[in-house]
Amino acid sequence: LLILMGYYWLSGELVQPTLYLLLLPFLIILMAAQGLGLGMLISALTTKYRDLVLLLTFGIQLLQYATTVIYPLSSLAGTARTVIALNPMTYILEGMRMGLLGRGTFNLANFGYVTVISVVILLLGTVVFNKVEKDFVDTV
Repeated sequence: LLILMGYYWLSGELVQPTLYLLLLPFLIILMAAQGLGLGMLISALTTKYRDLVLLLTFGIQLLQYATTVIYPLSSLAGTARTVIALNPMTYILEGMRMGLLGRGTFNLANFGYVTVISVVILLLGTVVFNKVEKDFVDTV
C-alpha cells in the first residue's frame, strides 16, 4: 500500500493522508466484528438449512457489488447511493479511503452507524450460534 501511495504521489496524484487515519484500527475492529458475527450467524443457519449455502454464495456475490471497493460513494447519486449507503461496509471502506487518501465520504455520524450495526451483527450472531450450537452434532 505504501509503495502504491508513493507511486501515485510521485506521478502527481493527490494522495494526502488525514487524521482519519487514526480511526483505521477501530475500522478494522468493526470489520472483524461484522465478519465474526456474520460468520457465526451463517454457520449456525447452514447447519440446519443446508440449501442456504446456495443462496448465500449468490447473495455474497451481489453484496460485493453493493460495497464501495472499486468506486467511491461520491460517484453515486439518487436511489443507488441511498441503497449502497445502507451497507455498513461502505462506511468502513470510505473511512479507510478518507484516512489513507484524503478523499471519501465519511464523518462521525457514519462511524456511529457502523459501530451500532457491527455490535448488533456481532450480538445477533453470538446469540444464534449459542442457541444452535447444542444441536450441531445432531445435524452434522
